Amino acid sequence: MAAKEKQKEYQLVVFAIGDEEFGVDISQVREIVRLIAITYLPKAPAFIEGVVNLRGQVVAVIDLAKRLNIPSKPRGDNTRIIIVEIEGLTMGMVVDSVSEVLRLSSENVEGVPSVIETEVQEHFISGVGKLQDRLLVLLDLKKILTPDEIQHIEKTVVNQKTE
Repeated sequence: MAAKEKQKEYQLVVFAIGDEEFGVDISQVREIVRLIAITYLPKAPAFIEGVVNLRGQVVAVIDLAKRLNIPSKPRGDNTRIIIVEIEGLTMGMVVDSVSEVLRLSSENVEGVPSVIETEVQEHFISGVGKLQDRLLVLLDLKKILTPDEIQHIEKTVVNQKTE
């Protein structure tokens, strides 16, 4: 290794879906809210739950478990909507629970090993964080939605505002 590289530190919001733990970069997270009433949208892809009114702003909400094609727990008191900003689009992601915000040194983050045990499609994953007794799947939010899906959500939100 070159002369002492400065270790990068990740600050992550940690959440659970089913039995798996995930982390996303805190810089993409605007806020975390309790589950609120979601207005269903006809003709939307199955993983798009609908839209919510967040202090006057219409925000599209996706069911992250459906998007990642993994089982989730029944919705309850711990269910949260993580409000994120991806490519200038504000949207919500429904997750089973949010547990913590943590710092993780880059020496504890590895690329995606091909043998990793996860139901999540590899292209959604930016790395794996190693904590003392657990592994954290790091999601690349920019890859969660395709450009076409982002465009669909933007159109949907605009249509909701005009109705």
